[in-house]
Amino acid sequence: MYNLKLITIREYLAKVRNKSFITMTFLSPVIMVAMFILIVYLANLNVSKISTVSILDESGVFIEEFESTHKVKFKDYSHLSKAEAIDSSKANEFSGMLFIPDFTEKNYPDKKIEFFTNRSPNTDLITSIEHKLSALLTEKKLSDDQIDLAKIQAAQTNISLRLENFEGQQTSKLSNYVKMAFGGGAGYLLFMFIIIYGNMVMRSVIEEKTSRIVEIIISSVKPIQLMWGKILGTTFAGLTQFLIWITLGGILLLIAGSFLNIDFTALPNSPAQLADTDASLQMVQEIILDIAKLPLFTLIICFIIYFIGGYFLYSAIYAAIGAAVDNETDTQQFIFPITIPLMLGIYVGFFSVIGDPHGTVATVFSHIPFTSPVVMLMRIPFGVAWWEVSLSIIILFLSIFLFAWIGSKIYRVGILMYGKKPTYKEILRWLKY
Repeated sequence: MYNLKLITIREYLAKVRNKSFITMTFLSPVIMVAMFILIVYLANLNVSKISTVSILDESGVFIEEFESTHKVKFKDYSHLSKAEAIDSSKANEFSGMLFIPDFTEKNYPDKKIEFFTNRSPNTDLITSIEHKLSALLTEKKLSDDQIDLAKIQAAQTNISLRLENFEGQQTSKLSNYVKMAFGGGAGYLLFMFIIIYGNMVMRSVIEEKTSRIVEIIISSVKPIQLMWGKILGTTFAGLTQFLIWITLGGILLLIAGSFLNIDFTALPNSPAQLADTDASLQMVQEIILDIAKLPLFTLIICFIIYFIGGYFLYSAIYAAIGAAVDNETDTQQFIFPITIPLMLGIYVGFFSVIGDPHGTVATVFSHIPFTSPVVMLMRIPFGVAWWEVSLSIIILFLSIFLFAWIGSKIYRVGILMYGKKPTYKEILRWLKY
């Protein structure tokens, strides 16, 4: 145990004192905050831009219905000819010109309305104009057919179902997406941590093996102690880096936001903007209600457990691969089979859990140790029985001991093997030593 502690401390200090580790630890938050500020700035710039559209309405029926807003400004060009309107719109660099031809009763211009522009049209602008014209033409047709519009509008009914579970607890239609966002975020974070720091463990083993330092170390400690010391040291270094990223990133974001006077609430679809309409305000309230009802404490505890279990499981395999090869180029044939279960867990989580979180596929993959850290984290927000979570955790930690034993056998032999690319058959033979 004393040797394990020494190796863990040595590995941790070697990682945190590395120049590239220090550089990326402090540089990454700066880059991420700078990118976020750039995105916010560009989004605000896009929101503040006003589109100008000229309208040539030869019919004189629709022009009064187009009212300028804070995003779109309409100009009446009905007094000009079509050619003059196009030239003027082009010269003034308008976003476009809407042409509505004259029509007689019953001869509606459904297929004759045109929109002229020199640039790629704004999809939202085109869609809003289409919806506006569709509604106006529909009303015009109904009016021409002497159908009472007031009765039709009075008869239109919008149903919004009040959702409750069988215990009487109110839910919303957005609850599945809120749950998936939390579960998916936790699963994806774990996936990235395993990939980044598992590779770090593997590279550390390869470096010591190629420098022959390991031959000296292995004379004083057991191979399994060396392997787990590397895993634990890299884990603590990774957690240290994550904490610095979160702390420094938050501080930089606050400083940059206040210094540049960027209003983060001005982003499209932010609560401040969504509250402008009753329907959007209700949607925001539903999302907040769904977040409050999430089993956040359970999700945090399970995230820590699966974080530790999943990372240790894969790190043991990464360490064994590092011991079996002489350089990173030779690791490619072994890395791909490891990443397949991780990728499968992500895809099963996003495509199966959201559709049926308690279905056979989601349930099975939440108990397979290679995919359970990702899939079960995605299922927990939807409500999973405690015995299912317990069984999944037990299987995961039993698998850790199994693969730690297998990994240590490979590590013990492979750490002293040089100059030969190992095959799967040869690695299986090492397990018998």
